[in-house]
Amino acid sequence: MAERIKVLLSEEEVDARIKAIGEQISRDYAGRQVHLVCVLKGGSFFMCELAKRITVPVSLDFMSVSSYGSNTKSSGVVRIVKDLDEPLKDKDVIVVEDIVDSGRTLSYLLELLGQRGPKSMRLCTLLDKPERRVVEVKVDYTGFEIPDEFVVGYGLDYDQRYRNLPYIGVVELDGE
Repeated sequence: MAERIKVLLSEEEVDARIKAIGEQISRDYAGRQVHLVCVLKGGSFFMCELAKRITVPVSLDFMSVSSYGSNTKSSGVVRIVKDLDEPLKDKDVIVVEDIVDSGRTLSYLLELLGQRGPKSMRLCTLLDKPERRVVEVKVDYTGFEIPDEFVVGYGLDYDQRYRNLPYIGVVELDGE
């Protein structure tokens, strides 16, 4: 089946919103340094653009996690594929995600990172699908709330494709 990508959020809309989030974080952390933790792979595009728009000192780190289970159901078991390079103790941490969906993996991850002694920890996501939430997670900075559609672009992929799109698009399969 072939697919088409319909623009949901234009490149200009995404850029403007990331700029606004960067300004808000800069105000919230005035006089302090912020440590951004990116959840790979999808979050990397958003985090890089966000970091460029934050005016307080920024440090970056990356981690990758994997949920086990079938394609349609998570077993709830999360495996760390790549852990952080630096300790979080006494740092003001912002976890940066591309999308918050069910909340299962992110809830586990936030609990795990919280045990590492950060001074503070907040969550920032480019996209939020609150309709899909199974486990509640507090999102401190949200780019856009979106409907329950399969989206790509700005780091989000469909079978490893479309991550490099400069906008957020909805995947439409032929025949739909």
